[in-house]
Amino acid sequence: MPDLLTFFSGFFSAQALQALIMPFDFDFMRRAFLVVAIVCMPMSLLSCYIVLKGWSLMGDAIAHAVLPGIVVAYMLAIPLSIGAFGAGLCCAVTTGFIKDNSRLREDTIMGIVFSGMFAVGIILFHKAETDLHLTHLLLGDVLGITDAGVIETSIIALSVLLVILVRGRDLMLLIFDPQQAQVTGISVRYWSYGLQILLALSIVAALQAVGMILSIALLIVPGACALLVTKRFSQMLWIAMAIALSCSLLGVYTSFFIDSAPAATIVLYMASIFCLLFSYKIYSNNRLVSARNNGVSPLVHAIALKAGQ
Repeated sequence: MPDLLTFFSGFFSAQALQALIMPFDFDFMRRAFLVVAIVCMPMSLLSCYIVLKGWSLMGDAIAHAVLPGIVVAYMLAIPLSIGAFGAGLCCAVTTGFIKDNSRLREDTIMGIVFSGMFAVGIILFHKAETDLHLTHLLLGDVLGITDAGVIETSIIALSVLLVILVRGRDLMLLIFDPQQAQVTGISVRYWSYGLQILLALSIVAALQAVGMILSIALLIVPGACALLVTKRFSQMLWIAMAIALSCSLLGVYTSFFIDSAPAATIVLYMASIFCLLFSYKIYSNNRLVSARNNGVSPLVHAIALKAGQ
C-alpha cells in the first residue's frame, strides 16, 4: 500500500503536472490547439455528407487541385486562400461540366482533373521564384501559424460551419433522396455545386493546419468512423465531430512531446480509431453469425452482447 501511494504521489507531483501542461505555456501551441479545434468541426460534419454521397474522391481531387491556385496567388501577391479557393472551385466546376457533357464516370473525371491541376501546380512551383515551402503546403504548418492566419482560418471555417447548420436539412435531402429534393423545390444541381464549394472552402481553411494532402483525412475518416458506429445521421454528425476534435487536440498535444509533425499525428490517431472500430465491427458481426448458426435469436444475442459490454 505505501508503494502504491508513493507511485501516485510521484505521478501527481508538481513536476509531473508541470510537464503535462507545458504545451499550454507556449503561444504557438495555444494557437495550434485553437486552429485545429476550429477547422475540424466543419470538416467532420462535411465528412458525414461526402461519405454517404460517395464523394470521397471529390474531396481528394479538390485538395490536390488547390496547388496551382496557391502558386499563382503568391506570384500575384494576393492572399493564398483566395488562389486556393479559386483553384478548388475551378476543379469542382470543371468536373461537373465534363460530367454533364460526356459519358465518363465521375470518378474517372475527377482523377483526370485533379491529377492534371496538381501537375500544373508542381510545374509552376518549380518554375516560379517563391519562398514557399512545398512541405508546408502539402503537410501544413500549424505550429507556425500567425494571429492573422488564425483569424483568416477561423472566418472561413466558421462560415462553412454556419452554412451547414442553416442548410443542413437541404444537404441531407440532397444526399438521401435527390428526387424528393427536386420535388420540394431544392435545386439538386445548385446544391451539388454548393456542396463542392463548401468542400473547397473547408480545404482552404485546413491548409495551414494539416496541409493539402492530409486534409483529405479530415474529410473522410470522421464520417467513416461514425458510420461504423451508427446508421442514424444525426448521431453520425455528433460522433464524427467528437472523433475529429479529440484526435486533433490529442495529435497536437502528443506531437509536442514526441517531436513529430502535428498533422501526421492527428491523422494517425484517426486511422487508429478507425481500425479499432472496424475490428470491433468485424468481431460483433462474427459473433452474430455464430449465434445465428447455433440457433440463437439475433435479438437475444444482441441484448446479451450489449449487456456484456
